[in-house]
Parts: sequence; structure tokens; C-alpha cells
Amino acid sequence: MIMTTITSNDIVAVASSAGTFSTLVAAVKAAGLVETLQGPGPFTVFAPTDEAFAKLPKGTVETLLKPENKSKLVNVLTYHVLAGKVMASDVKPMKAKTVNGQSLTVTVSSGGVSVDDAKVVKTDVAASNGVIHVIDSVVLPK
Repeated sequence: MIMTTITSNDIVAVASSAGTFSTLVAAVKAAGLVETLQGPGPFTVFAPTDEAFAKLPKGTVETLLKPENKSKLVNVLTYHVLAGKVMASDVKPMKAKTVNGQSLTVTVSSGGVSVDDAKVVKTDVAASNGVIHVIDSVVLPK
């Protein structure tokens, strides 16, 4: 039997290794939220893909990543995070309070689950300190 080193499987590690969240991971780093999202949690993260970030108006991501816009970036990113672990089986129509203090609108229909205007395209991506649900658009706080 070969023993392997167990690496961290926290939300940041899972997102980094997925290959479809490079923009999100870069934003989390620029916002200084890596340590938080590697913390004990648990967290539920609605994670926009690189394609979701690409849908934003041209220049939006670059502008948000600038050091002078760090607080705005933190506000946007923490709007994608819920305290606690919410699995797909727990989802029901509701207002879900995010870590930034505002609430996302969760809707459930025959077409699936949406948070605000973003469609959940993959659910229950497990991490050691929570869960990731993949969304097709970036949701923006009011």
C-alpha cells in the first residue's frame, strides 16, 4: 500500500484545482479572502465560473481587481457566500442572508435552482469546510 500526503481540500483548494474558477480564485486572492475561505467554516459558496465572469461588461473584472477597489471586490465576493453548509437537498425558495449582510433570492422551478439571476449549473461540490454550488453568472449586491 502506497501512502500519499493528504493535501488541503478546503474551498479555495477545491476551486483552484477545478480549472474553471481561475478568475474567482484570482479575485479571492486580490480581496484578501483566501485565509477566510480556508478557515473552519462551514461555508456555502455560489461560485461563478470563468465564463460567468466573462459575461460581465468589458473591463469590470480588471477594475474590481485593482487595489483601490478592494472593498468593492470584497463586497461582491462575500455576496456569493453563506455562513453554514447548505446542500442542494436543503434548498427551497427563500431569501438567503450572505456573509456581506445582504440577501440572495433563491428560486426553485422546474428549470432548476437560481440565486438572483444566476442559474445553479452544478451542486454539492464538496470541500472540507463547506460546499460549492457552481453558477453561470456573477451575482451583484444591490
